Amino acid sequence: MRETRVRIRGCSAGAVPFPDLHMRIVITGAAGFLGSRLARAILARGRLTDARGEECDVRQLVLLDVVAAQVSDPRVSVVTGDLADTALIERVVSPDTDTVFHLAAVVSGQAEAEFDTGMRVNLDAMRALLERCRRLARPPKVVYASSLAVFGGTLPDPVPDEALLTPQTSYGTQKAIGEYLLYDMTRKGYLDGRSLRLPTVTVRPGKPNRAASSFASGVIREPLNGVDSACPVAPETRVWVSSPRTVVANFIVGHEAPAARFAHTRSVNVPGFCVSVGEMVAALRRIAGDEVADRVKWQPDPVIERIVATWPPRFAPVLGPSLGMGTDPDFDSVIRAYIADDLRRG
Repeated sequence: MRETRVRIRGCSAGAVPFPDLHMRIVITGAAGFLGSRLARAILARGRLTDARGEECDVRQLVLLDVVAAQVSDPRVSVVTGDLADTALIERVVSPDTDTVFHLAAVVSGQAEAEFDTGMRVNLDAMRALLERCRRLARPPKVVYASSLAVFGGTLPDPVPDEALLTPQTSYGTQKAIGEYLLYDMTRKGYLDGRSLRLPTVTVRPGKPNRAASSFASGVIREPLNGVDSACPVAPETRVWVSSPRTVVANFIVGHEAPAARFAHTRSVNVPGFCVSVGEMVAALRRIAGDEVADRVKWQPDPVIERIVATWPPRFAPVLGPSLGMGTDPDFDSVIRAYIADDLRRG
């Protein structure tokens, strides 16, 4: 059993001393490739800052998803279930919860094709989670994985932090509503929320999913694994991207930033960089050669092209970098990170 020590921090005479502080953290969507990486990063770090500004040891990390997360550590508790189940939320987000990282979501292509599913998971479950958090006696931090899909239509190029939310897809709309809910509950003092609008994350390991952005990983992942990749968008299509390594690091930065640094907003356009799909394949050719790069086959898909066309390709983030968020130097480094971290593993 761990010994409980007591330390005195500026206590006046007769005041009750505070015990050493420990954190209980919940990650939803923890079996996903970002959720599992975030879990390992938190465990390796060992300490985070709670909503009161106190640096605490990570005592318990609860990993929630519809399938079991594969992270082994004595501080980890794995829970499987549907986030739309309010009874499950009540059990997982217990009164001693200090932080919730909310990554669980139905991806963009599925949310567009299955409206009811997207609303149930991306919006109804989000509200249920926030309602549970606001009933806790001690307001927790909530870090929300939002998306740059909250923007769309006619926008400045590049898009500034203060651009209006104009989503053009069901997924973007659901994420935008989640941001507004998070901000309003933060304004009311129910929780300390931070919405991180993630770039397209590449390269994702594993198999293609139903995200409209899946091609951004597929044109690298499949060729490197000896498989042809059908790219549904034109080579000149430009996207705002970031590597998994950098996104996870920026999640930690977003969590650790003092609340006062956010001023009038709790939403952050997470840094990335603009690259065309043709440039991505050219980087693959430089690194892996012609035989690998030639496995990319250009096969336009009007449905995917229509969704991707609503996403702004360039941003001018100011708040994120000011908090300490970083970006990748170029797409060659993104490919090399995938080769080092994930090639042949999934």
